Amino acid sequence: MKLLSSTLLLLSLSFSAVADESKSAKVWLDRLSSSLKSLNFSTSFVVIKNNQAQPYHWFHGVDENDTQLEIISSLNGPRRDILRIGDIVSYIEPESPPYSVTSKQISGPIPAILSGDITQLESGYDFISVGRSRILGRPAQLIRIEAKKAYRYAYWLWLDQKSGMLLKLSIVTKKGQQLEQIQFTHLEVTQKLSEPLLQLQSTELPIIVDIPQQYLQQALQWQVNWLPEGFRQVNSNRHKISLTKQPVEFMLFSDGLVDISIYVNGTKEKKRDADFVMDGATVVLNQVNKGIEVSVVGKIPSQTAKAIADSITIMAPKAP
Repeated sequence: MKLLSSTLLLLSLSFSAVADESKSAKVWLDRLSSSLKSLNFSTSFVVIKNNQAQPYHWFHGVDENDTQLEIISSLNGPRRDILRIGDIVSYIEPESPPYSVTSKQISGPIPAILSGDITQLESGYDFISVGRSRILGRPAQLIRIEAKKAYRYAYWLWLDQKSGMLLKLSIVTKKGQQLEQIQFTHLEVTQKLSEPLLQLQSTELPIIVDIPQQYLQQALQWQVNWLPEGFRQVNSNRHKISLTKQPVEFMLFSDGLVDISIYVNGTKEKKRDADFVMDGATVVLNQVNKGIEVSVVGKIPSQTAKAIADSITIMAPKAP
């Protein structure tokens, strides 16, 4: 009887500790979200994958009208800038004319959900507060966003204890293998807007691209029959690949943290086994089955991409 009581007590203490860790982690993640939205900061960071590093500069601030201003610039290769004033985001790239879209978040190296509502991830992830470390010469708190099942990767975040800002992010497998990393090399939090943001205030952004809702949610003749829990469809359309001009049908799914793109098109081949290309944490799967070519792209394990591709079926055409 004493042994049973002791076991129940240990289990109770263990569950209590897990609950406390989760609560503490959410407090830190809420603080990160608030910092990313409210602070004036200038940072530099590098995205490290495949033994290569791509540097970026990131400015963020809030003006006297509580409008958020933001700039993310790549520093190697052709210049690419992403600008944001409030809910207008502009993309400046060398391969295409500049354009703007309506959005409150930038789609860039830093997951947008980190400045949003982190509770959206609770169906697929657990939040764990691990302990303290030292990053960029600053005391930092390690928070792990752990996938509940092996269909996803984990995200480990090191947050500045003073400001709540992100200092480091790693994408990690269930076995602890690091696939991709974002390492901050500079962080300055200021009271006033930085000079680049002051210049952005007076910049005329490119014209907003008006994308009809019916284009974003086109009815396609195929369906995805399996996805990890928590993913929802956010886009579907038909378009041509810019380089090859080949027509494809496209669906985009997201769980808030991870996006999965699926492309389907007809081919003269009857069957081709799946091949995989890894770019850091991003997998690109391509296979042909019954004359249908399927590509799956996303920061997911290769077995997850394969299960998604295998679940795709072509729907019978509706009778006239």
